Amino acid sequence: MQQIEGCAPGRRASVTLTVSEADTALALKSGDVNVLGSPRVVALCEQAAVAALEGCLREGQTSVGSWIELEHRAPSPVGAEVTAEAVLLGVHGRRLEFAVTVRDADEEVARCKHRRAIVDRASFGG
Repeated sequence: MQQIEGCAPGRRASVTLTVSEADTALALKSGDVNVLGSPRVVALCEQAAVAALEGCLREGQTSVGSWIELEHRAPSPVGAEVTAEAVLLGVHGRRLEFAVTVRDADEEVARCKHRRAIVDRASFGG
């Protein structure tokens, strides 16, 4: 595995979300139940992966999500606190591979495999 300076496998970060009405499948129109919606779980997984990269990309670089595989295993009602923990598994040139686990106080809510690509920020007009 090729390493990018400062971005070695094993880097990790966690982010926590208290589920609100805006995070539900009903609000996101991804279903008709009032529990944490899968699109919000995807965003939370990406947020954790981005946090795991904090401080390791060069000036002018950023990362963009390029692929995700999600298994949403359990419902989380409004008011529940969920935490996503991302672990950098591999660095392959500009491609980064992560495993992310989302848990509440009692159980695993979701797990995902996620890839991000390192890109030059200027290619996005900024």
